Amino acid sequence: MDGFYNKVLHINLSKSSFEEESIGDEVYQQYLGGKGLGTYLLLNNAKAGIDPLSEDNVLIFAIGPITDTMVWGSSRFAVFTKSPLTRFYTESYAGGVAAEAISRTGNDAIIIKGISKDPVYLEITDTGVKFHDASHLWGKDTYETEDIIGQEIGVKNAGIVVIGPAGENLVRFALMQSDRWRSIGRTGAGAVAGSKKLKGIGFYGNKKKKIAKPDLLKEFRNQITEVSKKDKGVANYKAMGTLQMVPIMNQGGGFPTKYWTLGTYPKWQNLTREALGENCNVTHRSCPRCFVACEQVGEVIEGRHKGLKIKPEYETINSFGGLCMIDDIKEILYLNDICNRLGIDTITAGNLSSFTIEASHKKDLGVKIDYGDVDSIADLLRKTVKKEGIGAVLAEGIKHASKEWGLEDFAIHVKGLEPPGYEPRAYKGMGLGYAIADRGACHLRATFYKPELAGMIAPEAIEGKAEMYLWWEDKMSFMDSLIACRFYRDLYTWDRMSMMVKAITGMKLDERRIREIASNITSKARDFNLREGMKKEDERLPKRLLEEPLEDSGKIFPKAEFEKMLSDYYMLKKWSEPPS
Repeated sequence: MDGFYNKVLHINLSKSSFEEESIGDEVYQQYLGGKGLGTYLLLNNAKAGIDPLSEDNVLIFAIGPITDTMVWGSSRFAVFTKSPLTRFYTESYAGGVAAEAISRTGNDAIIIKGISKDPVYLEITDTGVKFHDASHLWGKDTYETEDIIGQEIGVKNAGIVVIGPAGENLVRFALMQSDRWRSIGRTGAGAVAGSKKLKGIGFYGNKKKKIAKPDLLKEFRNQITEVSKKDKGVANYKAMGTLQMVPIMNQGGGFPTKYWTLGTYPKWQNLTREALGENCNVTHRSCPRCFVACEQVGEVIEGRHKGLKIKPEYETINSFGGLCMIDDIKEILYLNDICNRLGIDTITAGNLSSFTIEASHKKDLGVKIDYGDVDSIADLLRKTVKKEGIGAVLAEGIKHASKEWGLEDFAIHVKGLEPPGYEPRAYKGMGLGYAIADRGACHLRATFYKPELAGMIAPEAIEGKAEMYLWWEDKMSFMDSLIACRFYRDLYTWDRMSMMVKAITGMKLDERRIREIASNITSKARDFNLREGMKKEDERLPKRLLEEPLEDSGKIFPKAEFEKMLSDYYMLKKWSEPPS
């Protein structure tokens, strides 16, 4: 089919072998690429009940039909696996140069299984796969590993994806890193790679997909270019990136603070884009095929971290600034850098750090950490990656740590994944999203903060919220199957996505059919979770979010309101509740 290669590459690390599989057009017509194809392949290549860190688990890289085309916001790839953190379905997406490099190998997806006897890195091209010894890379951080693999491959514009020490040590929220600061971040794909002794992958090639209607695609691109010039969202992301959310969420009382007890951080002004500019030399960077250029790369001007250079995101600012109450953006950049180098997800890292602060005040853990104590938090992160002391407990994730310390009712997570920086007692639609997201508490499956913040529906509203949520979920699921950047969501209307798909694949999809495809994909992801033993409690918010009001605003999310939204959503999806 146009827009696809109709090919999946299977790699067996246990045998140092690879083979190609042909995929029929009917699969792409039903699932497209990205999330759709990745979910389909995960269901068919990972047996039920497997240990996520065993040789039976698979690590799936997937691209979409728009990858390596002239479509704006198309430079993204996805990874799918069974999560070692949640033991359920997981997906993660990243931008940067790797997406187009993966596409040029001539595969719609790459499935990696087995376990290498010794550390290995892969060189995947349009002519095959090379298996390289990675013993000299084992123990190195993500930055150094990426640089060395790039030098050894010696190919300009190769896409390189690596893990750090956290992945090697099977920390359950270890990430995969690419293009320096772009992360396959949440739910532990890095630990899956580490369990396979896979230190990294270099992708490159010369393959190009056939486009069904090149002239129509050019017309589509020109249309989006013109529309974007007057779009306020594009202007805001160019100017401030995701850090624009810091004042917005604080002013709305939805900035999780002091381990989910407050909705506003009194010193939030120290965490803004303006604060970044005052403390750092800031440059802008973008993915290929992107005019948004949302990345704000800060280089610290002075102080103990002078010269440190990194791209902070809102979620990292919230997890360390709000949850851990650190009021110096330079120190947050420092912790961000530690996480990136060692290869751990910053949302989970910040949540676990603030949970440990609370736990150390409630229990005798052998250590005591206070809010704002940067060096103690940095030490905790390093101990977690090395699995030393209480770090060995934290490396297993929030569910394990809270059970170990007798604080299960205090811990904030869904399916073992901690929520990001949107407080559901202030923005109730986000609470619904956390509960039903297939990979655990996640803001990206529907980006429902967008309609609640934009006034499309009141944050406290219950009636009609499930219906609107489903509209956004369908749209984002379809965009994830293309794979298109989230920040183009306002520009890519149903009609424009229909035009895009027609231009690339030749398929004629109206809004109804697009939503049918998207809805089927989310249902298949849920089928995976049900197959893996998902229970009723796994689609519920943690107790504290439904019973405790925020201390600074008194806002509360009554359980009856949550259950009403959830029931409405199940009815619209024609789903039954999971078993108790």
